[in-house]
Order: sequence, then C-alpha cells, then structure tokens
Amino acid sequence: MDQLLMNSGFPILSVLIFLPLAGALMLLFVKSEQLCRYLTLVVTSLVALLSLRLIAGFDITSAKFQFVEQHSWIAAFNINYVVGVDGISILLILLTTLIMPLCVLASWSYIKTRVQTFMACLLIMETAMVGVFMALDFVLFYILWEAMLIPMYLLIGIWGGPRKVYASIKFFLYTLAGSILLLVGIIWLYVTNNYSFFIPGMMWQDYPVTAQVYLFLAFFLAFAIKVPMFPFHTWLPAAHVEAPTAGSVILASILLKMGTYGFLRFALPITPEATIILMPYVLWLSIAGIIYGGFTALAQSDMKKLIAYSSVGHMGFVTLGIFVLNIRGIEGAILQMVNHGITTGALFLCVGMIYERTHSRELRSATGVGKYMPIYITFLAFFSLSSFGFPGTNSFVGEFMIIAGAFEFSTVLDKFPYLALASIPGAVLAAAYMLRMLQKIIWGGTDNPDQSWITDLNSREIVVLAPFLFFVLWIGLGPQPFIDLMHASVTQLLQHFDAHHAQSVAAAGSLFQ
Repeated sequence: MDQLLMNSGFPILSVLIFLPLAGALMLLFVKSEQLCRYLTLVVTSLVALLSLRLIAGFDITSAKFQFVEQHSWIAAFNINYVVGVDGISILLILLTTLIMPLCVLASWSYIKTRVQTFMACLLIMETAMVGVFMALDFVLFYILWEAMLIPMYLLIGIWGGPRKVYASIKFFLYTLAGSILLLVGIIWLYVTNNYSFFIPGMMWQDYPVTAQVYLFLAFFLAFAIKVPMFPFHTWLPAAHVEAPTAGSVILASILLKMGTYGFLRFALPITPEATIILMPYVLWLSIAGIIYGGFTALAQSDMKKLIAYSSVGHMGFVTLGIFVLNIRGIEGAILQMVNHGITTGALFLCVGMIYERTHSRELRSATGVGKYMPIYITFLAFFSLSSFGFPGTNSFVGEFMIIAGAFEFSTVLDKFPYLALASIPGAVLAAAYMLRMLQKIIWGGTDNPDQSWITDLNSREIVVLAPFLFFVLWIGLGPQPFIDLMHASVTQLLQHFDAHHAQSVAAAGSLFQ
C-alpha cells in the first residue's frame, strides 16, 4: 500500500470535503436570505482558495496518490476513510472547487425563494462531488456517489421549470438504476479481494475474464448513464432544461465528468481484459453519440436544449479518447473533460442571463440582442467558438489530441482510420449549431422583436463569466501546465495496461475488419 500512496501532514483533502458540509450546517442558524448568500459565497470561495494548495504541493513527476489520509472507519467490515489525489483526479477537483463560488454568484438574484435551502443544497453537493474524486475506499466512494443525487434532485424539483417534477424523477431513477449494478460489482470485488474495499488494491489483479466482462458491464451502465453516452442520454435534456442555472452548470461541468472519471479510475485498471474485448463497441457508441448529439442540437430552438444535446456530442469525444487507449487520447480526454466543464458551464450561465431578462430560453426571444448587449455578446462569442473547437481556444487542444489519438489507434492496429474520420463530422456539426445560435442572437433577421429595453451585463455577471474566459484562452494558448499535471499518472496507467495485455490490444483489431 505504501508504494501507491504519499502521505501529507496537513489534512487538506478532508478540509476540502467537509468545509462545505460545515457551511451547510451553519446555514441552519442563519435566517437572513442575504446573509445565507454571503455565507455560502465565503465558504465556497475559501474552499476554492484552499484547493490551490493542491497545485502548490503536487509532485507532477509521481504517479502515486498524494495528500493521502487514512483512518479506520468501520473495522468490522474493513471499511476505511481513505482519500488521495493523483494526476487523473486533481484537475477535476480544481474544476469543482473553482466553479462553485461562481454558481453562487450566478444564483444571487435568480433564486428568490427558499434561498437558505438552495444554498445548503449547493454546499452539500460540493462535499459529495469533491469527495467522489478523492475517495480511495469503495464504500466511501459509493456513499458520496449516491449522496450527490439528493441535492441535485432537490435543485431540479424545487427551483426548476414547469416540468421540474418529471425531470427530477427521471434524473434520479436513471442514475439510481446504474448505481445498483455498480453496488453489486463493488460487493463482488470486496469478497474477491480478501474483504477489502481499498480501490488501489483492486487494480491490476488477474480476475477471471468472464468476471471482468460482467464487472465491466456493471461499471459501464453506471458510468455511461452519468456521462451520458448514447443511448443512455434521454434524462439529460429534460434535467438541463428544467434545472435552475446553477443546477445546469453543476450538472454539465461536474456531474457528467464523474462517469468518464469512473471509466479511467475503475474500468481500465480493474477490468483491463474486458475493456479490450468490449472497447470497439464503446468506441462506436462514442461515435454515434458525437453524430447524434450534433444533429439533434442543430434542430433545437430552445437554447438550453441545444447546449444539452451538444454535451452528448462533446462527451462522446471524451469517451472516444479514453478507449483508444493511448497517451494522446487519454490525456486529450481528461483535458476535454475540463474544457467541457469550462465552456458548457459558461454557455449555460449565458443562457441563464438571457432568461433572467426575457423569461424565455427560445432563440426567437433573444434574436438581435447583440445591438444592446455588446459585453454579453463578447463573452458568448468566445464560448461559442470554444464549443466547436476553434483554434486558440481550450476545446481545440482537447479535440485535436483525441482525434490524433484515434488516428494513432488505427495506425497501431494497421487499420484504415475509420474512427478518426467518423468523428470529424461531429466537429463540423458543432460549428453549424453554435454559429447558427450566435448569428441569431447577435444579428437575427429583418423582423427582430424590440430588444431596446434589455440591459447589458452588470458587474456581478461580468465577474461570473470572466474566469471562464480566462481559462478558455489559457488552456487554448498554453495547455502544457495542465497536461504536465496528468502525464505521470496517465503514463503509468498505460504502462500497466500494456504490460498486462499487449497482445489483447492487437487482437481487438479483428473487430474492426
């Protein structure tokens, strides 16, 4: 165990996990709605600042789990509180902690009822989300994985749109269905690994191939629903459309990444043979999601639905990068997980800002506002360009690496690059639907409604969007620091994978004939 872990003196990870929960408990004693907003903003901002310490103390040359904390929890069942961070999880933790205070600011005037409960839900969500990316004990992981469903269910069900009850129940039932099979797989691993729930100890074991296939299918259903991959995506548009702005941002920026994180953390290292066997089917499902998401987004007139369906396509690129099983693909996938969180979260915020003014998400209601909202349009233009991977923006780097990984995958297998070529229409469709939306909002047509009464962004809204634009340009123009953070962990992951199953990768090529 010691070879896998690097201990830290100060319990920074526990502070990051439990500080938001402590903030939620403090809200119980606060009666003023405005004070609830300020307290939540202070707590989430403090968590964001403390999380930067992870960067300062992170050893980019090591693939071990760092800042590790271990405590006995339920000794009778060998359940322990074990948390740690590696190159695969650190960027997702930072994405979570840095977005949360911006979600609070975005909800400042949007949420007018049950403010105390809303802010408590945000803080509880943060505890669960941060904990999922840190957990190294399967029971701890599963508890936090399930715990985040409740506050998100409440966010949609209480503060959502007209069909909020339908959307919240559908979201809850879909994600719970996948989680039940995940629990069965966890129990089997617990019994097989001498009654231990320690996740690193379960990796790279020689489990029977048949058992691996069943385990992979259990993992796949839970994580594919969360991503969501085609055809498990049907809960996503309803949830996005009905959720309040902060709920849509958290859903798109963080919750969807838990599915792809699960593939990297569990499917590849615990079920490598099954990954090879089923990899071609996952890759083609990814391509199907890219194409389907693009065409469906192109047909939408509701801005939230458009961005929600675009997420299906963008996350298809992420799963494509993961399952080509090479360094460019996986590093591109992790970077694109972060990029999607930044860009799509920002787009949902932009839609929310229009909705606060027009009380409509329809494109026709926002037609031609560019004349009266120049600051808003500047932000929206950059985020739209990022969404379809324009050179110089963050998404271009991630998509380029993923497509390069897909070409490399075909070269290794000595096959025609079907996968890489099949993914390219997704990028073209993304440009089509984003530019269509941008054209309508900025200029519209000859019969635009009177928008002269609409005001441009205020200082609070500019503060909310500015950090997103900063990272769009930073990652787009200088991505190397982000790649360096993950490189050692991804390299070790692939080294283990290749050492165990070099022959299986070549054999998988027969499925592409």
